[in-house]
Amino acid sequence: MEVNKDEAERCIQIAIDALKSGHVERSEKFLRKAENLYPTQRAKDLLSQLHNTKNSTTDSNARNRRPNVKTTKDVPSEPSDYTQAQVDMVSRIKRCKDYYEVLNVTKESTDSEIKKSYKKLALQLHPDKNHAPGAVEAFKSVGNAVAVLTDAEKRKSYDLYGSEGRTNRSQTYYHHQNHEYEHAYDRGGSFESDFTAEEVFNMFFGGGFPQQRMHTQNRRYQQHHRESVQQPSLAFGLILVLIVVSMLSSFFTSDPVYSLSQSSRYPIRRNTIHLNIPYFVKDKFENEYQGSLARLENSVEEEYIATMKQACYRERSYREVMMAKARSFGSKSHLEQAQSMKMPSCENLARIGLTKYMPY
Repeated sequence: MEVNKDEAERCIQIAIDALKSGHVERSEKFLRKAENLYPTQRAKDLLSQLHNTKNSTTDSNARNRRPNVKTTKDVPSEPSDYTQAQVDMVSRIKRCKDYYEVLNVTKESTDSEIKKSYKKLALQLHPDKNHAPGAVEAFKSVGNAVAVLTDAEKRKSYDLYGSEGRTNRSQTYYHHQNHEYEHAYDRGGSFESDFTAEEVFNMFFGGGFPQQRMHTQNRRYQQHHRESVQQPSLAFGLILVLIVVSMLSSFFTSDPVYSLSQSSRYPIRRNTIHLNIPYFVKDKFENEYQGSLARLENSVEEEYIATMKQACYRERSYREVMMAKARSFGSKSHLEQAQSMKMPSCENLARIGLTKYMPY
């Protein structure tokens, strides 16, 4: 299991550190533990070197009658824990001039393409996997990049002001659509993410969502409050309320540009040019939206297809269950009824050309 592999790697590192400190027994103990958790060639090699070291030390001690004599040559050399490919990847990201280059995408790339590229890079650059020099900074760079380029407002602002920011290496303030934004540029002139690189990674790989960050901050605040000797006051309570409201508002800064379902907030129907997929926008969409319409409609179609695929899978699974039940009871009428069940999501996919999702 992957969890055991990570734990085994930690045991190997403890063993190496112990051996360097002269604790041979402790080193052997953790190497054997690593072998039990997840057998690797690295642990086997280190155990073999350890045994050779113990034997040579014993022979030397017997000849010289000087016990516990250790030299640096007795300590097995630690194998390199990163590859040249990892070093090259970090170097490439350090040379990048903008976030599109960091993620190896273009300005016309859709959200899904950007997220796909981020996931691939983040898995290769995560500090738990990549120990090459500069990997932590590279991991932060890809986190900042995906956080900005998958946020519609930030991406639009980055496209408009990114080059100017790199030239001036300063802070740019501007007013757009009744919102005031502050963009702090880093050493390379890039926009900063609202979250840490680890938090961004957790959002994409199921380790948590931005709300968890708020909960963590609340717990830290409560711990500090319990340690305080002062009694809570009304003013203190009001400050706490303001902090919580401010934190909540930071996660809900803007509405999505479109919706796949019609509502009072998204009353205007539009259809994509390529696949004629319906989507709904706000009343002032024509006047307010300044991004790429082609890129937006690509996102609409990708979301629609993904939603229909999930729904089609559920429809097929339900029909197969009903058909299996009918067969087990030997009911021909129930079997025919199950076979004739409608699967609208599968039909929608077939209608736009994805024929492998044909319901029959």
